[in-house]
Amino acid sequence: MRPVRTAARSMLAAIFVIQGWAAFRDPAKLAGKARPVTDRLEPKLKAVHPSLPTDAETLVRVNGAAQVAGGLLLATGHATTPAALVLAGSLVPTTLAGHAFWEIDDPAQRNQQRINFLKNLGLIGGLLFAALDNEGRPSLAWRSRNTARAARRGAGHTARTARREAQHVVHTAQREARHVLRDARIARIAAQAGRRLP
Repeated sequence: MRPVRTAARSMLAAIFVIQGWAAFRDPAKLAGKARPVTDRLEPKLKAVHPSLPTDAETLVRVNGAAQVAGGLLLATGHATTPAALVLAGSLVPTTLAGHAFWEIDDPAQRNQQRINFLKNLGLIGGLLFAALDNEGRPSLAWRSRNTARAARRGAGHTARTARREAQHVVHTAQREARHVLRDARIARIAAQAGRRLP
């Protein structure tokens, strides 16, 4: 199954590496389309930190770099969950900027942009699957539940063992007390018998 996963991740990552590199190398080509989205992001970026870049070309370049890095990580199988999540996040502004089909009047162009929009939604879905793929290992949620279950079982076993040990100590103490009483009774009888002897 590993070769299939490797091939699938590589196929999914290919478009991000190629298109991300193109955006990183020449952001001016995409800056015009990206400007409506980057203009809406500007106040949010300034609120996070005033020195963050807000111009369209720089943000296109950053998005392209994120796609190249995420695509390479995903394709090589390193840090696949964060890589897939970064790629999914980078695809959101790309899709909104490049394929806003609802703003186009020409029916043929609108249809083409709708197809590209839906293709990108499909890529986001594939990336979410890639982020959740743990290659057959149990998920973090399952491991957490299993650890809690094992801890409860261990605590129950410890409690049963402690109860058995306590019962054993009580029985031993009772047995020892009976022996002491018996020995004391024998000693008293022997003492009384000794006094009766002439």
